[in-house]
Amino acid sequence: MNVNAVDFVVVPTENIDQAVEFYENVLGLEKSKQWGDQPAWEFEAGNLTLAVWEPTSFGQTFQSHNSPIALQVPDVEEARKELEGKGIKFAIDTMDSGVCHMAFFQDPDGNALMLHKRYAPVA
Repeated sequence: MNVNAVDFVVVPTENIDQAVEFYENVLGLEKSKQWGDQPAWEFEAGNLTLAVWEPTSFGQTFQSHNSPIALQVPDVEEARKELEGKGIKFAIDTMDSGVCHMAFFQDPDGNALMLHKRYAPVA
């Protein structure tokens, strides 16, 4: 088997309209494709597509994920201030891992997200 890339990450929601508002207008991601007439939309985040969907419409149970999706930004503090201005609450102060800056928050459904900027060179 030869995996070339990750095409998309699925992000569950209980309210597709609220999720579309958040991903498109709060985060500013480009809304690209709807899954037919299903309550599921794809959002482009650079090299990865976020597929936001209502799992109950596909016969599955809703459960938010608590492992953050790291959204790469040019400046974590600047992006954080912008989101805070839109009412987004962050879990803790911005973290400096010695490799990158990270700021943790959630979408309206409780899915974990992170603003991320790596500043150390990749070894």
